[in-house]
Amino acid sequence: MKVWIDISNAPHVRFFKDVIKYLEREGEDVIVTARQFGDIHKLLEMYEIDFISVGKHGVSLYDKLRESTQRVYNLVDIIHDEKVDVALSKHSIELPRISFGLGIPSLYVLDNEKALAANKLTLPLCDRIIAPNSIDFWQLMKFGADPNTIIPYEGTSELMHFKSFKYNDNVFDDLNLKLNHPKTILMRPEPSLASYLDVDCRKSVLSPIVDELKNVANILILPRFKEQSEIFEGIDNVSILKPPVDTSSIIRKCDLVIGAGGTMNREAALLQTPVISCYPGETLSVDQYYVNKGLMYRSNDTGDVIQRALEFLVNPHEKIDVKTDDLFQVIIDNLYDLAKNGK
Repeated sequence: MKVWIDISNAPHVRFFKDVIKYLEREGEDVIVTARQFGDIHKLLEMYEIDFISVGKHGVSLYDKLRESTQRVYNLVDIIHDEKVDVALSKHSIELPRISFGLGIPSLYVLDNEKALAANKLTLPLCDRIIAPNSIDFWQLMKFGADPNTIIPYEGTSELMHFKSFKYNDNVFDDLNLKLNHPKTILMRPEPSLASYLDVDCRKSVLSPIVDELKNVANILILPRFKEQSEIFEGIDNVSILKPPVDTSSIIRKCDLVIGAGGTMNREAALLQTPVISCYPGETLSVDQYYVNKGLMYRSNDTGDVIQRALEFLVNPHEKIDVKTDDLFQVIIDNLYDLAKNGK
């Protein structure tokens, strides 16, 4: 079986790494394509995954459209003669379009019902869509998804990040961090370059939170790009992490996570590290899933975030038992079935 996997965002590397390794161990032929964006290439190299670099990310709407169109053009030339049996992606704009055009069965993993443009461009073209059952599937159908193609599961996509996770208790020492306080907070700025979020990439909602909490805890910042690093440079008790790093071990080692994004917050919830989401967009269903279970606190009020952070540092929540499905097996089973049956 020949499988094509397209990776368009850094968290997707951790999502797909165990699928790729498993398929290769089974003797399957795996083609991985990846665009140049954030730390995608560095993470693929860190996990020793061979890939073909195709395309890059655009900043303005014009650039996004132009780069995506160019990427489709380049990917078609790569995939056309490969005789791919099945294609797999997570929120890739280009893979469903190419797979549909070339008659390749495609499996699509989705966890963001708010990504309007991406969902309209992709969901009608996918043969099967794996989505958490916390999402209202009527919303997906409004984008053109066939309800018969939707495969629900209990949990969120971050389950995949921990299938082969081995905790490194010495991660702070390995990073040579200078820690002046007994408590440590990991923070992740907002995804300000994403098409679904209209914010200024030269600012961050975390800035006033950092200014207040740096006096009571060590602050670790995991930026998404250079401009975000510059926002927090030169601040006392603030360390800027340079990816790629073992984020899972860092999350588990920290006393608190405050994130203006999504993936890292949900990873913290799964690892049961106290986490506060101050994501500046609409609340995603996958975030509300953990809020409802008491594993994530959500607020866009700076004062509230600071107050709750101080409370968590003193009184972290107790461990909560969460039952989830085996998402890895759901993906593997559907890949083989699609390759065999085509639909």
